[in-house]
Amino acid sequence: MATQYIMQRDTNGWRLQVWLSFALAVLACGTGVIQLPGQELDRAFLALGLFFSLFACFAVAKTIRDNRDGQVDTASWVMTVWVAFAAAIALTAWGLWRMNIPAWEKNYMLVSWLFLVSSSFTLAKTVRDSHEVALMERTSLQPEGAKLQS
Repeated sequence: MATQYIMQRDTNGWRLQVWLSFALAVLACGTGVIQLPGQELDRAFLALGLFFSLFACFAVAKTIRDNRDGQVDTASWVMTVWVAFAAAIALTAWGLWRMNIPAWEKNYMLVSWLFLVSSSFTLAKTVRDSHEVALMERTSLQPEGAKLQS
């Protein structure tokens, strides 16, 4: 028996909150990197780490969602996604920890980074839910026997 899901549209308020949180997290991280004292190489490393973390979060969220009803991705792909996510988190944390900046600035970047990671997962889920609800609505409106084309 196939798993059935009940899907409902998110409210406009929720979608606005998710997008604003994500934009605020990106802005906080960007501002922190730009205004961070120290060497340019440290700031560049941190910026790359933040981008790596951001994209790794989206990849993990997509892989988990794609495989929720059974594995459709290869084991190698799933392993690559998780290794990339672990590397992004570990390397960014290491880079931030070893930076020679005051503790309050490290803490600001840490909180901004964690906010970015969290809001990335929330945004990925919200966008995917919206897509799946729209897909289900289109499918339910089709005449009997019609096939959905992608």
